[in-house]
Amino acid sequence: MIKLGVNIDHVATIRQARKEDFPSVIEAAALCEKAGADSITVHLREDRRHIQDKDVYGLRKSLKTKLNLEMAANEEIAAIALDVKPDYVCLVPEKRQELTTEGGLDVCAQKEKLSQVVKRLKHAGIIVSMFIDADIEQVKACGDIGADCIEIHTGKYARYFKEGIFSKEFELENKRIFEASSEAFSKGLVLNAGHGLDYDNIEKICKINAMNEFNIGFAIIAKALFCGIEKAVKDMKDLINKFSPEK
Repeated sequence: MIKLGVNIDHVATIRQARKEDFPSVIEAAALCEKAGADSITVHLREDRRHIQDKDVYGLRKSLKTKLNLEMAANEEIAAIALDVKPDYVCLVPEKRQELTTEGGLDVCAQKEKLSQVVKRLKHAGIIVSMFIDADIEQVKACGDIGADCIEIHTGKYARYFKEGIFSKEFELENKRIFEASSEAFSKGLVLNAGHGLDYDNIEKICKINAMNEFNIGFAIIAKALFCGIEKAVKDMKDLINKFSPEK
């Protein structure tokens, strides 16, 4: 079955809106684990707009499952990752003015720099993933620099899904995702996906045989406002289990 990683950044977004000490990301993570989350994801951004350093250290101590740290290939954040030693690091692009991560990392254009970051993280025993668009050349570049995994950016997939699953754009993006996934599998890269996935669009993306894990945050936290975080996580897990291909 495909695993579910829950991104709890937006629990911290609510907290930081008032600069309070609640709601607690530690408590949120514990409830996600209780509901069946296979890992917990947080993005420690350079501007610290939501997750803070203390959150990452606290989660490392409290989690019973796996900790996935999203981060830019930035020296300051890399030093924290090497100190915390999360189970996974996912390298992502980052811009100060963006509301959320807008696209995949251009690994092809930064192979030398990224290969050094990957090497340091792997030497510390951390599994390293690259957050990329559904592009075969980017997948190949991830293999070239020694990454363990890729996470396909599904933002376009999610947007085109809303516009119409029978549109040409949706079919083309869906095709690109399947082709990139196949390339990753052939290269021995672990395959993950995330961004914009929700309770409506998860079915079609579950059809990818080699898929290992989805990282989903906003949709789960938004639903949790109405039904609670445990039910929101459980409902997503149930959908993924329902639509995952038999292994």
